[in-house]
Amino acid sequence: MFTGIIEEIGEITAIAPSGDGWRLTVRAPRAAADAVHGESIAVSGVCLTVVGSTDDTFDTDVMKQTLDVAAIGGAVVGTRVNIEKAMPVGARLGGHIVQGHVDGVGEVLEVRPGAQWSVLRISLPADLAPLVVDKGSISVDGTSLTVSAVSGPSTSSGTQGGHWFEVSLIPETLAATTLGARAVGDRVNLETDILARHVERLLAFRPTTSAAPEGGSR
Repeated sequence: MFTGIIEEIGEITAIAPSGDGWRLTVRAPRAAADAVHGESIAVSGVCLTVVGSTDDTFDTDVMKQTLDVAAIGGAVVGTRVNIEKAMPVGARLGGHIVQGHVDGVGEVLEVRPGAQWSVLRISLPADLAPLVVDKGSISVDGTSLTVSAVSGPSTSSGTQGGHWFEVSLIPETLAATTLGARAVGDRVNLETDILARHVERLLAFRPTTSAAPEGGSR
């Protein structure tokens, strides 16, 4: 379990084929310093398991399914990534509950820099659109953010003119995460609020209409 508060920016230093997946080596001195075999580290929002480490790097295996559904599948040596270690029990929850289970990938549609803030507009897959609300929480590349604007429910699907949301980034977020370097066309990992996902699942099992009893009205 994570909070979406990024601890450092790491860099992928090696990518080696491993069956139908990859073994990644990530340089992240703070995370690697006390990393132990089997622990979880979120890499740009993807929960991965440490399989080896040095003083300043850790190794992790990435399965094919993750490569297929997350933006990390397009990573290369030199790609910078957001790093967060798992939340210890009893710590403050500074962001929101982040599982590290990517729901989908969005594309940066617009970057509007300001004097202090920067606003990103990001495309939203149609199946995730009902789970994102104005002033709600969302994880973008593992970073806990508050939605500052969102497209309406009648918006058509697709990247161009389709569903989207916006996040407003403060200077600290721009400096401490990879989001400060994002440009139009970049792909980012999205994880929606776990509470919204549970509500959607519960509603899916409820009948949409109730039939009236035969021979009478309700």
